[in-house]
Amino acid sequence: MEQEQDKCVLVIEETMPRGLAANTAAIQGITLGRQGPDLVGEDVADRAGNCHPGIIRTPVPVLAGGPEVFQTLRRRLAEPEFSDVAAVDFTDLAQSCRTYGEYIEKMAAAAPEDLRYLGLALRGPRRQVDRLTGSLPLLR
Repeated sequence: MEQEQDKCVLVIEETMPRGLAANTAAIQGITLGRQGPDLVGEDVADRAGNCHPGIIRTPVPVLAGGPEVFQTLRRRLAEPEFSDVAAVDFTDLAQSCRTYGEYIEKMAAAAPEDLRYLGLALRGPRRQVDRLTGSLPLLR
């Protein structure tokens, strides 16, 4: 996928406190970076020669959504039209776990309809991501 044609967005549950919203966005960003290391640019140097690690090459809008938005997005992501869009979700189940082992165990026992989404990061062709999220407002 050409970088200019690629788009990333984060959709965060609109009623969460700022700290939890920031935590959700950070977790999604780390996972998205692992899935798409090509998103991150090369290290850069300032005039004094100090090195600054590469950051994501494209803007990442942080959008707001409620439970119905997450359910709609999850449903639409299963459609063949959006098969090129990668998604990273974060749920209340994940947020409640203290260890990764606990997360694995609880997720294995969870029914999909019982998961409450707190965030969903999307990466894919710009047109497809825009079709999924174009009407969502920025998180305030």
